[in-house]
Amino acid sequence: MSLSRRALLALPVLSALPALLSVANAQTEAFPSKAIRIIVPFAPGGSGDITARLIGKYIEDKTGQPFVVENKPGANGIVGALAAKAAPPDGYTLMLATTSTNAANVHMYKNPGYDPEKDFAVVGIIGSSGAFLVVPADSPYRTLADLLADAKARPGKLNFGYFNASSQVPAEVLAARAGVTWQGVAYKAIGNAWNDLYSGAIQFMFVDLTAGRGQVVANKARPLALTLPARSPLYPDLPTLGESFPGFTTTGFLAMAVPKATPRPVQERLNALINEALGAPDIKNRLANEFALTSRSLTLEQCAQQDRDERAKWAEYVKIARIEPQ
Repeated sequence: MSLSRRALLALPVLSALPALLSVANAQTEAFPSKAIRIIVPFAPGGSGDITARLIGKYIEDKTGQPFVVENKPGANGIVGALAAKAAPPDGYTLMLATTSTNAANVHMYKNPGYDPEKDFAVVGIIGSSGAFLVVPADSPYRTLADLLADAKARPGKLNFGYFNASSQVPAEVLAARAGVTWQGVAYKAIGNAWNDLYSGAIQFMFVDLTAGRGQVVANKARPLALTLPARSPLYPDLPTLGESFPGFTTTGFLAMAVPKATPRPVQERLNALINEALGAPDIKNRLANEFALTSRSLTLEQCAQQDRDERAKWAEYVKIARIEPQ
């Protein structure tokens, strides 16, 4: 039986497929062959910066290629996200994707200049966690009730600091749920917020568990509550906000992302490296026992789904917080 003309035309393409696949596999196995840059869209010292360096060091040791962290803070992570969006889609520029960049900004800004789903592909989820509500160690507020009582007695007089969505939105949600008013003060870097907290310029702030742990352990900051859905084994005596306001929980995530057009084999290689890092005993223990991050290995498809789920979740948080898009 004779072959159709279409089948005959397809033969050269089909015969070339094994060679093409072989080249793609060789390129993937050779990746990375030079330094990898990760853009952290926030200043040094935050949870994203800390964990990005931790994962990056593992990949550097594993591959023998330098892993360079570049901090690009500004506009709630938008400055860094735009820089990552403009990078060549070759796998050599990653972005530390956070609650702000990938979940909240699309709901808090009318036009952030990028679309987290169309412009980026998440190649690994470092972990999920919540935040402390902290005051200075010498603050007169010993409990959440103390803070709220003063806020009710002095409407609009208390100030809170924020430097990303995870520190701004919970404070506004708490104000809405408790029926109080206070003023938010924006900071470009977490270090400046800590300084103002200790000087008394602001009375409290929300800070994620990774970035806040050091200050809490050093007894410089006093945590009053957690935004987690249940008490943390690391802080069994610390109540959750949900204990005072049922259903009140705000959790976020940290991830690694690349420009969307990055070749699938390269995305898979990065996904494998990140998952391997998350499974390393020392990193796994640090994430869980030091940073209170819940992490697990996920496929690219699972990463994409969690990324979408986070955006949907934060749409509700922002709505409750009554934050109008800028």
